[in-house]
Amino acid sequence: MALSRRQFVGGAVAVAGATTAALGTTGFAPPTRPAGLWREFEAAPHTHPQIPYVGRAGAHGGARRSPRPRVVANALTHGATPDGSADSAPAINRALAEAGERGGGTVLLPPGTYRIDDYLRIGHSGVVLRGAGSGRTRLLATRSLTELIGPYGSRYGGDKSSWSWAGGLIWLSPHARHDSLVAAIRDRAWPFEGWTGNRRDEWTTLTTVRPARRGDRSVTVDDPSDLRAGRLVVLRLADDAGHTLLEHMAGDGPGPEAYTWDDKTKLTSYVPYEWPVRITSVRGRTVTLERPLPLDARPEWDPRLISGAEALTRSGVVGLTLEAVETPQSPHLLDKGYNGVTFQCAYDCWAEDVVVRHVDNGFGLVAASACTLRRTRVEGRGSHHPYFCREGAHDNLVEDFRIAARTAPAPVGTQLHGINVEGLSSHNVWSRGVMEMGTFDTHRGMPFANVRTEITVENNGRHGGDASAGPLYGARFAHWNVTVTNGRAGLVKIDTIAPYSATVGISEVREFDQTDVPDFTGDLHARVEAYGDPGSVRPRNLYEAQRALGRT
Repeated sequence: MALSRRQFVGGAVAVAGATTAALGTTGFAPPTRPAGLWREFEAAPHTHPQIPYVGRAGAHGGARRSPRPRVVANALTHGATPDGSADSAPAINRALAEAGERGGGTVLLPPGTYRIDDYLRIGHSGVVLRGAGSGRTRLLATRSLTELIGPYGSRYGGDKSSWSWAGGLIWLSPHARHDSLVAAIRDRAWPFEGWTGNRRDEWTTLTTVRPARRGDRSVTVDDPSDLRAGRLVVLRLADDAGHTLLEHMAGDGPGPEAYTWDDKTKLTSYVPYEWPVRITSVRGRTVTLERPLPLDARPEWDPRLISGAEALTRSGVVGLTLEAVETPQSPHLLDKGYNGVTFQCAYDCWAEDVVVRHVDNGFGLVAASACTLRRTRVEGRGSHHPYFCREGAHDNLVEDFRIAARTAPAPVGTQLHGINVEGLSSHNVWSRGVMEMGTFDTHRGMPFANVRTEITVENNGRHGGDASAGPLYGARFAHWNVTVTNGRAGLVKIDTIAPYSATVGISEVREFDQTDVPDFTGDLHARVEAYGDPGSVRPRNLYEAQRALGRT
């Protein structure tokens, strides 16, 4: 039987800096012991077979404090009205655009309620929209993205609405990339949404890369003339006819080699793999990167550094609540686009102290990398994807987050997922969260090397994913210290389904009607430790421990 809200919150892992285990009825925290897997990881942090290195996930390498650029505009002076009596979207968008055109800065939204009849766009780097706090500045959104832009169909066919997993009523994306996306949607030429354009053909080679191994921080290039310290580039890895790149993402070996890849048409459309990263130094032909390589760079995958879309960087949203006009949740995959905050083709961007309410989909990371969502919350009538991470989104950090219990019954035909990851997204972290509903929605498309740690979940959602998108998991997924309040399985204990994975310190769970079978045959090389004893091993938080390890 599901716990009441009071029981749930009382037994949950405390958010915002919790350092002790959730207390049981005895009032004493369980004893802790060093995890054997952690001691192994310390010896090989960048190449461990089951645990990915995520110690630098998030904006600015996981920096604890977000930048505070100088204030350059107040939305009130541009005509915004804080009493909700008129549409403030034009005024706020003017202020954001002018701030960007002047080189960046903070646009203030003083306390009040601002009606917005259009979506808000941050398309210039270095621009921050800052409210007075999520309890003091409120945006009331009256129209959906379907009304504002038009219907958005799926590039894979059918009658699905791509607003089910794309776009936001606050949308952070570089101007040129955003404009081309909107134009394609209005032309019904459903686009790819990542760094290399609507048809994945808008990129230029900067240099080819010599062979390198997963975990290397430096690579040798053939021509460094277009490279410099501080430049953001994209590592591009193409697959070969035998799909050995996809096999490598799944951990290599007999199981991935025996898997049938050719008929997974959605999955194979996700490659080449594109990984944005900033260069920290160039010395001769040796290039050092901000993060270690997520995969090998083998000659058969034609590894190269490319320039794609100009990224949105150093931009953010802080201290506000975005509330959509309350409408019933749409049937599954027919969302209208009452979506929250979405980052797209963004790098080193952030949201902090932001609440979204009554949304179809909450916070989105779409081909976004190295972004941080901190102290965010999804609440209201219930949503399809409270958090979605897709289209090759990498190295992001979602911490101190909460998914609140729905305030209205779920309409028939709707679906609830949770913290979603799909589409070859890798090295993302969900840390210190409370999920009063939802699930760990690994949504096929073979995401790999992601971490969920120190989370309490009332596991009542269901995962999604089209069969043509291929495996649920690639290699090196880690679930570390997870309390399941209703004891229901569903992509939390993953040793029977995910190759080269780690399940450490989770509650004992039981299967229910959505029972998955392994995608790969043979030994999955998965590891389990402290099953049934959440909080009984240290480190308590896998991401925080990796950060500390990186500072030593």
